[in-house]
Amino acid sequence: MNPVDQRSATVIVGVDDDDGDLDVLQRELSKRYGQDYAVICDGSPSHAMETLRRLRDQDRLVALVLAAQWMAEMEGVEFLRRVHDLYPTAKRALLIQWGDRSSAEPMLRAMSLGAFDYHIAKPSTPPDEQFHVLVGQFLYEWAQAHGAGFKPVRIVGEPGGSRLHQLRDLLARTGVLYDVYEPDTAEGGALLEAVGMSADDLPLVFVLDIPLANPSNEDIAAAFGQLHPSRHVDTASLNRTIDVTIVGAGPAGLGAAVYAASEGLDTLIVERETLGGQAGTSSLIRNFLGFPAGISGAALTTKAYEQAWLFGAGFAFAHTVTGLRVSGDGHHLIMSDGTQVTSRAVLIATGAAYRRLGTPSLERLTGTGVFYGAAVAEARALANQRVFVAGGGNSAGQAALHLANYAEHVTVVVRGESLAATMSEYLIKEIDVTANIDVKVRTEVVGGEGHGRLEALVLHDRATGQRRREPAAALFVLIGAQPHTDWLPPVIKRDDWGYVLTGQELLRAGKPPPSWPLERQPMVLETSVPGIFAAGDVRARSVKRVASAVGEGAIAIQLIHHYLAKR
Repeated sequence: MNPVDQRSATVIVGVDDDDGDLDVLQRELSKRYGQDYAVICDGSPSHAMETLRRLRDQDRLVALVLAAQWMAEMEGVEFLRRVHDLYPTAKRALLIQWGDRSSAEPMLRAMSLGAFDYHIAKPSTPPDEQFHVLVGQFLYEWAQAHGAGFKPVRIVGEPGGSRLHQLRDLLARTGVLYDVYEPDTAEGGALLEAVGMSADDLPLVFVLDIPLANPSNEDIAAAFGQLHPSRHVDTASLNRTIDVTIVGAGPAGLGAAVYAASEGLDTLIVERETLGGQAGTSSLIRNFLGFPAGISGAALTTKAYEQAWLFGAGFAFAHTVTGLRVSGDGHHLIMSDGTQVTSRAVLIATGAAYRRLGTPSLERLTGTGVFYGAAVAEARALANQRVFVAGGGNSAGQAALHLANYAEHVTVVVRGESLAATMSEYLIKEIDVTANIDVKVRTEVVGGEGHGRLEALVLHDRATGQRRREPAAALFVLIGAQPHTDWLPPVIKRDDWGYVLTGQELLRAGKPPPSWPLERQPMVLETSVPGIFAAGDVRARSVKRVASAVGEGAIAIQLIHHYLAKR
């Protein structure tokens, strides 16, 4: 195998002023990754920083930077903090010595402030596979973020088009890599000509070799179903009663699917869009159990989908449930295409959608500069731009930090007095120390303008009443959510905001609703109809966290087992 061209290859950088440790680091990195990456190791932090500046000036890509903590010239934490200014999307890891307790305090403090991604023990006895597990994970995450690797989807479309944005967001949340070509480029024109299509058919989507002219989400799901028929269920072909149908493939639905299928229940998951729900749009979830270095929402939910599928769960993507008919012999779910699925038990895990600003001037620019949700697929296109995030919750904080890696400046707009009441402390700390993020409290977005795409926003200062115009390339709106429950019949009780009531929330003076037909009270996640349960963000008074949603999904399956056993 020929080695990679060192003059153009993506770079891995290692820095350690201990000569012996540096030799081991150079050997381990070069031996394992030298065929595909340019490996540069240096004993001087200042010289390594000059090398990184030169690489940036040459437009070279840097995927990973490793730095020892205790170096005489500069501590590793400070070096990695400076690396972020040069290469904000590079993965950064702190090298520590086995048993070095003195690194713990500065490491934990710096990591909580976003100075680096994670720590790695220095490589020792070759081959150090524990070292390579973490390095490999960092390189995989960097490659995914930069669209490196096999891309099963190609799109020909006009830049800035709202449908192109929807497709990119859909594919990014599903973890599918893709390429986009403008129709007037040589590549785009050749793809159009190859299938005899014109600009009137845009966007043109190729799922491998299957061309789709201006496809719906259902068309794309069907094309992937042709490639992987065992992974997708055609609801029209179902001629049996399912044990449990889960409506929604966010964290709650996927958590339920894993446990239901693994425990032998005939399980169907119906999802109107794609994997992940709101969690799928999060660029980095750092407080989910078992992922100390954090994990993107798309990666987490894709792993959960694979896990559920391997246990035998069936998935019907791009299918919308439009109605639910309650029956004693099985509940009947009505799909948008008119088909019907009968299920002994149902779990409602449809989550919630981000609330709209409702401002006509901004609604007209949705998808062309105004985005609802984190829209991680858009971040790379916003290099050197000024962007805004409206919202004060964790999703808004995660979006701001991710966008800050690419944008020139990020402004977080918050209606309230501060972030403290709505955002986790670790996110607030990271935002405070990120130089290109500004937070404007007691402020709201009330208008926008632009020709074809967003060019400026109008901000209202709630304290002074003044309005001002701010140049803006993009606005990401994360201002709360509205549950997806308009398809449910009135017999499923909801609160004033539309969230599904379950368990104790249904009781009045200790008694269930008059329509409740059983002597027992509703179980903790059971709705006002026996055998129909709710979990995750769609449920009233739920904790809006990914781990909580996964836990509720798992608990719901145990309750469904109990319900089915008693029938």
